[in-house]
Amino acid sequence: MTAASEKIGFVGTGLMGHGMAKNIVEKGYPLTVIAHRNRKPVEDLVSRGATEAASLEELARGCSIIFLCLTGAPEVAAAVAALKPGLAKGSVIVDCSTSDPTVTLRLAAELAEIGVDFADAPLSRTPKEAWAGTLDCMVGAEDAVFSRIEPAIATWAAKIVHIGAIGDGHKMKLLNNFLSLGYAALYSEALAMSRKVGIPVAKFDKVIRGGRMDCGFYQTFMGYALEGNREAHKFSLSNAYKDMRYVESMANAVTLATPMTSAVKNSFASAMATGGDGPEDYVPHLSDFVARANGLK
Repeated sequence: MTAASEKIGFVGTGLMGHGMAKNIVEKGYPLTVIAHRNRKPVEDLVSRGATEAASLEELARGCSIIFLCLTGAPEVAAAVAALKPGLAKGSVIVDCSTSDPTVTLRLAAELAEIGVDFADAPLSRTPKEAWAGTLDCMVGAEDAVFSRIEPAIATWAAKIVHIGAIGDGHKMKLLNNFLSLGYAALYSEALAMSRKVGIPVAKFDKVIRGGRMDCGFYQTFMGYALEGNREAHKFSLSNAYKDMRYVESMANAVTLATPMTSAVKNSFASAMATGGDGPEDYVPHLSDFVARANGLK
């Protein structure tokens, strides 16, 4: 099947998925979507040329490549089970969620029994890049499957790395998120310490910004901590905590000591336990929870 003849399905048109799906349909692919709780993204995509399916089974019947962009492994497993009755032999499911690699491998084995391929293609960056079509993507897939899905992924990703076999994309994504969420925990504690010892956040930022310790993640994090933009990095604390639990689980499976992983996970667990479980509580807001735990406003 050529790239031009692929019919794309998209499940999960949330903060990241809306922009990704927008790029798929605007760059010429037939696109079918399905609504969940929020209809606005689906209505926008339909206005751009997408078709809305009434059920996941109906979506599966009309698509050759189906992208999933969901919260985590339980949601992915549930979606695959609902898609399964409508899947045709030779179709591909591409999971762009940050998921548990053990679940990825199990789902891939189950789908292989009915002639359906599976790939994991998790993302990096923010909804801003999703809308612009400039996300990073790390893919776990067999070579032939990767070659088939790469043109569709390229509609919304500027950097695509084929990591290796099925499950390797999710493993790499967890490593990536361990680093980024580790930065968040470090920044939050450093900012609280800076204030405690009498160095204002603005002066702290003048030293770090533009120096060797600066990076893109630091800048979006400080978009809230310094400038007060609550939507500077729209990745929820609850998703961050979920991802760190997956990182810890992956480490446990290979008997790896994880003092740093556990410390980062516990930083997010503490925020979740003290009220950070709302849908608009984002990763940079961790700095508030660490500050309050240390007697700061």
